[in-house]
Amino acid sequence: MRKGASGNRGALFLLSFVEASMTAPKIFIDGEAGTTGLQIRERLEGRRDIQLVSIDPERRKDAEARAELLNGADLVILCLPDDAAREAVSLITNPAVKVIDASTAHRVADGWTYGFAELPGQRAAIAASTRVSNPGCYPTGAIALIRPLVDAGLLPADYPITVNAVSGYTGGGKAMIAEFEAEGAEAFRIYGLTQGHKHVPELQKNTGLAVRPFFAPSVGRYAQGMIVEVPLFLDRLNGNPTLADLEACLKAAYAGETFVSVEDTAGVTGLEPEALNNTNRMQLFVFGGSGQARLVARLDNLGKGASGAAVQNMNLMLGLPEGAGL
Repeated sequence: MRKGASGNRGALFLLSFVEASMTAPKIFIDGEAGTTGLQIRERLEGRRDIQLVSIDPERRKDAEARAELLNGADLVILCLPDDAAREAVSLITNPAVKVIDASTAHRVADGWTYGFAELPGQRAAIAASTRVSNPGCYPTGAIALIRPLVDAGLLPADYPITVNAVSGYTGGGKAMIAEFEAEGAEAFRIYGLTQGHKHVPELQKNTGLAVRPFFAPSVGRYAQGMIVEVPLFLDRLNGNPTLADLEACLKAAYAGETFVSVEDTAGVTGLEPEALNNTNRMQLFVFGGSGQARLVARLDNLGKGASGAAVQNMNLMLGLPEGAGL
């Protein structure tokens, strides 16, 4: 009797698992062989609430084969260069297919929702959208620090903001990875010297700034992890706020959030960028003194700055638990 009951339970479990697999939404990662695509796949493998579908490696450049997968999936995650991402979107003719684009191609485009769930009202907008653009890694940190202060009226929209940041070399793709992993590679590099970095438009649009921010990116000889800094003169802010006021504003903005937190800075004498690697977390800090503030965000450029955010957005768009797989 017990043996039979146990067997029935096992059969029912197997049946329910098969049925769940058959009805679970199909996810296609277009560009899964790249750095971001690989990390997204790692976060999704083993989940029973979705089905991962892949293209034959020999047919990745076959437009017909890609179009079939793009239109047969419930949700597509694009991990491609900008032009290739635009091409992929043009191949999608099935109106039911939802798309997350991890490239820069659609971050300020009409009809696309910006995929930063922790911004005001954005979580609901992502959940209701069929086209979501994943934020850039640098803007994720900068926007997290700036937007709440602008919304609260503490930071004037015309303040001449400077964003200083350093990232691990994986953020630069395969070419930069090979360059920095080669023998004799430099330890540190500043870049974007002509102030035309492609992250700036999304940074300005999603912070509410009226003045184009000054962006100073750099890369270090370590694989992943990121520090983003925003320096401020307190007497140039509205109401001459204190450091405690700025920290309180950020804490209020992210109260109850799972992946974004405002940290205590007491006793902190330095920050290293790799502490949150392989997570979807982002930590915010308010340092300063002598009438100046130094706002800092720490995150994994491949986590909350890329693959983690994509999975978070996918969960929202499919009505799954937001933290699943994270």
